[in-house]
Amino acid sequence: MNPVIVIPSYWALTVGPTQIGEEGIYDFATPIAKPLPELQTCLESLESVRGVLRVVILLVAPPEQEESARARVDGICRQHRDLNPLVIGSREARYVRDSLRRIVPRMANDDAVGLRGYGAIRNLGLAVAAVLGHDVVVFLDDDNVALDENFLIDAVYGLGMENRQSKLVLAKTGRFIDESGSPYADETNHRWCDRWWPKEAEFNQLMRRMLEGRRRISRANDIYHGCFALHVQAFSRVAFDPQITRGEALDYLINLRMQGIDVWFDRDWLVRRTLSEPPSEASKFLQDVYRWTYEKHKVASSKGRIGTVRVTPGSLAPYPRGFVGEDLEGRISKTALARAVAGPERSSYWWIWRHGRKEAEAWAKGLTGSYAKFLTFWPRIIASLWNDGSLGRKLLSSGEPAWLDGEDE
Repeated sequence: MNPVIVIPSYWALTVGPTQIGEEGIYDFATPIAKPLPELQTCLESLESVRGVLRVVILLVAPPEQEESARARVDGICRQHRDLNPLVIGSREARYVRDSLRRIVPRMANDDAVGLRGYGAIRNLGLAVAAVLGHDVVVFLDDDNVALDENFLIDAVYGLGMENRQSKLVLAKTGRFIDESGSPYADETNHRWCDRWWPKEAEFNQLMRRMLEGRRRISRANDIYHGCFALHVQAFSRVAFDPQITRGEALDYLINLRMQGIDVWFDRDWLVRRTLSEPPSEASKFLQDVYRWTYEKHKVASSKGRIGTVRVTPGSLAPYPRGFVGEDLEGRISKTALARAVAGPERSSYWWIWRHGRKEAEAWAKGLTGSYAKFLTFWPRIIASLWNDGSLGRKLLSSGEPAWLDGEDE
């Protein structure tokens, strides 16, 4: 195998409260001037990992701040030359996009592979991996750290092989532990107005079931976005959905299932993550409203679609069943109204209850079928990009940080 570690890294000049419904925001961006950024700690942890061939950093920053962010990321990468780092910013993304326009000139969604939107960013990572001939992509978030030298060995364990049920393991997810060593989502801040939005509790129910099993690898209902691995037989067939507002990893699990590919949970593969609070709880909730409303329609659309395996809410129990079924609308309405009565950002939740949930419903209905159309182009995209020498040389010459020792000058 020829694995590559891909790290999406989000940067901004400052990180503060966001406006409700603001586009192009990300949950956890790193301030450019932060003394010890998460990416630095992440790369330091990879220095002791065996078998690292290349690390690709997908640099996401506002256009007017990218130059400063690029200088910061390049400086961090210079300290980790042994990891063979490659930075993919807007310049490198443009090279990939120019190639895509030649490969699929009729593809309507020009932003499906790029540095804007969670799904498009992940697709860019897959495209770069294909250009460089990597048959395994290991996604790692920059606020996660590898815990031992076998991180990559655990990542590829069983990948591309049949399990005991004679099913190919083409997609794997690991798990996280927080700074206290817990593998569970934090439920301590749960309020009465959150009772209809039990995401953490239902996730923890799923995690307990996974960890109590006797087998190391079991079928997954969720993907931890900061730690998952894809074999080329999976990522050459299935792309990330560029329309997704957040939760692109779990959405990808649904996309894979609709193509007959299961995701597998490896309880021995884990990372430690840093827990951070989003700048705006209401803004995050609105993104979740859009996200889950879209997922509900996507799951429903799998019924009867030719060439698609049907995915039912019941097959996603205990999580995220309640967020993709018919009771989702009630959960959204009751939570928005309750938070409009109690807690911070009341006016924002009141707007969500009156307008946001309806706009999300209209948006999701309007996009029904758009991902299926994009998916028809994806296998051709990966096949055409695979080991593209000319594009690969462009990416390497542009994206490799200049080393301080002067060897390459």
